[in-house]
Amino acid sequence: MHHRWTRWVFRLAGLLSLAWFLIRVTPKPSRAAYPCQRAAAPLAGGFLVWMAGLLGSAVLYRRGKHLWRHSRLGPAFVCLTAAVLLVVGALVTGPQPVARADVTPNQPIGVGKGVFPGRVVWAHDAGATTWEDPGHGHWWQNSYTSQEAVDRMMSTAVHRLSGQSNDAKSWDAMIRNFNRTHGNGDKGYKRGEKVVVKVNLVGCIIGGGGVDPASHELVRQLDYMNTSPQMIVALLRQLVKGAGVREEDISVGDPLSLFPNQYYDYCHREFPGVHYLDHDGGDAAHPRTRVTFSQVPFYWSARPADKTPDYVPAPYAEAKYLVNMANLKAHASAGVTLCAKNHYGSLFRKPPQKGYFDMHGSLPREIKTPGHYRALVDLMGHAHIGGKTLVCFIDGLYPGVHPVETSPRRFASAPFNGHWAASLFASQDQVAIDSVGFDFLYAEWEDYPRMAGADDYLHEAALANNPPSGTFYDPDHPDSRTRLASLGVHEHWNNPRARQYSRNLGRREGIELVGVETGR
Repeated sequence: MHHRWTRWVFRLAGLLSLAWFLIRVTPKPSRAAYPCQRAAAPLAGGFLVWMAGLLGSAVLYRRGKHLWRHSRLGPAFVCLTAAVLLVVGALVTGPQPVARADVTPNQPIGVGKGVFPGRVVWAHDAGATTWEDPGHGHWWQNSYTSQEAVDRMMSTAVHRLSGQSNDAKSWDAMIRNFNRTHGNGDKGYKRGEKVVVKVNLVGCIIGGGGVDPASHELVRQLDYMNTSPQMIVALLRQLVKGAGVREEDISVGDPLSLFPNQYYDYCHREFPGVHYLDHDGGDAAHPRTRVTFSQVPFYWSARPADKTPDYVPAPYAEAKYLVNMANLKAHASAGVTLCAKNHYGSLFRKPPQKGYFDMHGSLPREIKTPGHYRALVDLMGHAHIGGKTLVCFIDGLYPGVHPVETSPRRFASAPFNGHWAASLFASQDQVAIDSVGFDFLYAEWEDYPRMAGADDYLHEAALANNPPSGTFYDPDHPDSRTRLASLGVHEHWNNPRARQYSRNLGRREGIELVGVETGR
């Protein structure tokens, strides 16, 4: 009885959602991007499908009765059968409650990394993002994303992450921590050491993104959720002026994508000596560094047979340090796409490319139950990819959903209150930062982040030395030779209002979320 009433409640909600959607969006179509309309659209669509099924069944039923009376039994049977199937379909479909994935709070696993193990800094400044919506300029233009505010967020994040009072001391503390934990002794940055920055330009991916390969102009998907040029510039200012890295020793880009002119010109104007990585290499007017392979192999711990081997990109192999700058996004196949999945572009090929191991096969869309091999762990653990990660950032200025939506979504909860997320996350723990990003997305949106198995890769990575799947994770060797250690700490917060992890609650293990408002 309760189940039947629940269905009718959601059908009524579908009718109201349809009315609300039409009232709000018809006068101004751009409102379809607002969070309330994104929430209403699935319910409204489900209601229309349900109504179409009922009306269609009524028409077929009347037609079937008419044919039966005229002794046309064959066509009558077909019509009546179709009517019954449509009724059943209408009862089964229609607006349905969304099943919530089970996330247990404050149960940390794994080993925290960083100057302050497991620390994740969340910087928020609503003034950083003033874009209205599609049709009113583009979010990446300086008119709508404040470079000053983003610089302030970045500087504050590295200070809080390291516990230091200025940029130079902050980077020195993080680099020394990296070297100590990687067996290099208590050493700071040495002039000439190379740094590679993996950003997320998947909206500019080869063979399907928004960039014209002949001109390198961004001509489609102009509001797609790529790493913002303001975030890239803020990070380059930190590396050059704070860490003391020469421009010519920095490479930044996404090996599987094109670096569009609109982003390149903005960054190159201030940092002409930086190598801007591009799949094709640009042109004479806008020269980029074309990505090539190194001789460093990458081995999948699933040990697939008869597959073309993967190799690490040359800028990764040559670098001493890697900075991972992902985006805060949900994903239709992975649930979320954060720092770990940012590395799907690091291997310089499309994941389902014929003849190669298909990384998509271990995503939760394909394997929903927990305790399975996850290719993301290999990417997080390889010595020249995740193993070189000095610090991770998540650009949370304008979050969205890949690949099904081409413009950002707003966040509803406080302190966002229907505005853009306008956030930056930072951590030296690549598991912890993805855990926090997951919790924010899970709390805001009722769709892909709640996909069963979406956080399974975090369990596998945190316990890579003894994962639930039993996989022997060793992406550096052709056979199972040296098992990965724990790649970081994972847990879920206590609730989406307090946003407290175990270290926030006084425990000596788990994640610590340090939130800071940087607006003036």
